[in-house]
Amino acid sequence: MSLLDSYRRNVVRKREEIAKLQREKAKEQTKIANFSGKISSASQALSRASNTSTAKSKLREIERHQKDQAAAEKKVADFDNKIARKNKEFSDEQKKVTSEEEKESKKRQRESEQKARAHQSRMSQISSTLEKHEGLHQSTIATLKEIQDLPEKIVVLFLASNPADAQQLRLDEEARSISDMIRKARHRDSVLFESRWAVQPMDVLQAINELNPTIVHFSGHGSDSDEIVFQDANGNAKLVSKEAIVQTMMASSSDIRLVFFNTCYSYNQAKSITQHVQAAIGMNTSIGDNAARIFSSQFYSAIGFGLSIKKAFEQAKALVMMEGLNEENTPELFIQEGLDANDLIIVRPEGLEQETFEPAG
Repeated sequence: MSLLDSYRRNVVRKREEIAKLQREKAKEQTKIANFSGKISSASQALSRASNTSTAKSKLREIERHQKDQAAAEKKVADFDNKIARKNKEFSDEQKKVTSEEEKESKKRQRESEQKARAHQSRMSQISSTLEKHEGLHQSTIATLKEIQDLPEKIVVLFLASNPADAQQLRLDEEARSISDMIRKARHRDSVLFESRWAVQPMDVLQAINELNPTIVHFSGHGSDSDEIVFQDANGNAKLVSKEAIVQTMMASSSDIRLVFFNTCYSYNQAKSITQHVQAAIGMNTSIGDNAARIFSSQFYSAIGFGLSIKKAFEQAKALVMMEGLNEENTPELFIQEGLDANDLIIVRPEGLEQETFEPAG
């Protein structure tokens, strides 16, 4: 298990511990309310007592309930202190996750830059060899072609939004599953997976401009009014219209070839997006956490093996069926007019003709 996975597990564990303490606190608060009711009833009975014996009995009853109520209030105060400490621990663990994600992102960037420099260095060496050794011309040309036929580097931009005031989704599990499947793919070195969390509207174009992705993946909530749910500055839900998303894609990099809406009710967004990108995937109704995770991770696995968008989509549906989730018909694939999904290959395998990879105009 990586250090980042360990930190993420700690975040989940702290969240569960806080929830347990809050449940226990709620039980004690219920007891306090019950004791208050009993004290009130006994006080009324005391005011109506007609003899000393009854009055003393009710006084003892009131004292007993007050003692129990005080004990419950002390427990509530103790739970408040524990919850405060756990919230601090939770915040610390979240900071560790963020810090480790940044470290890993920088590490991947350094590795990518090193590979690019190594590639450039090799190309320079080949060029020098061509100039100095005319007799090796044909073999050098073959080497150049072999290098050029290697899969091109693509970036998958994973945009996650999980507002505090909405039902919490397991987006971290989806991201981790996708990343794991890409790492197992044949052309794993050709696919760079970049994630952005707690996404606000302003973050979308920033990330696209920064990373120039080939695939943009939205993960989170969607509404049945063709909206995607991002977050506002306070971490709460902020609805963004279909029209705004389409405009964003139109104004973004021409290198974007696929937009993946792993959000509920995203059918119309995906359909409209294909005015500006080659392909899009959306959901025609709500989709469960497990189905969303399984479908997306298998889709990117197939993409990483150099399969077409159509093949990857069908494989992803097949895995959802094999898992028995009965949600294989929820995802839908949309292709830009005039294109064939079987011909759209995002990670280029060796030997495939160049024209297959030309982006749509």
